[in-house]
Amino acid sequence: MSGTRLDPIDRKILAELQADGRMTNVELAKRVGISAPPCLRRVRTLEESGFIRGYHAEVDSRELGFEVQVFASVGLVSQAEADLVAFESLCREWPLVRECHMLNGEVDFILKCVAPDLSTFQTFLTGKLTSAENVASVKTSLVIRCAKDLPGVPFEILEERLARNA
Repeated sequence: MSGTRLDPIDRKILAELQADGRMTNVELAKRVGISAPPCLRRVRTLEESGFIRGYHAEVDSRELGFEVQVFASVGLVSQAEADLVAFESLCREWPLVRECHMLNGEVDFILKCVAPDLSTFQTFLTGKLTSAENVASVKTSLVIRCAKDLPGVPFEILEERLARNA
């Protein structure tokens, strides 16, 4: 089901929960303009339909001692589907890899990695990533600072598009 098949209240529920997943159902219902019982039913339906995949705390990695964040561009020897799936499976096993995205273009995958220090990342890089089967090349970029990191989607763009197409 695409975003266009959701009604405005469902989209508002998603936008509100994306901004603050800890609010109570009563507060959410008030914000979207419906009573609490139907709001809870809608949230459950959105969860069951896969629009809401989970609820997470946004933790500060640096406060927890993870001082190093690196983006690693990975090129593979083979892009056969079985080889792509095998690499994705490896990435899911590596704790330092927090995100893994397959790309179109010169690079096959980009990985977002976090580590407590450069030494730990270097050990991962040389001991796991570059030595992994089917990995042809790895180029890394150390994050200096983050100017923007927002989860989810821009609901205001979705609403503008739906209004234009109405």
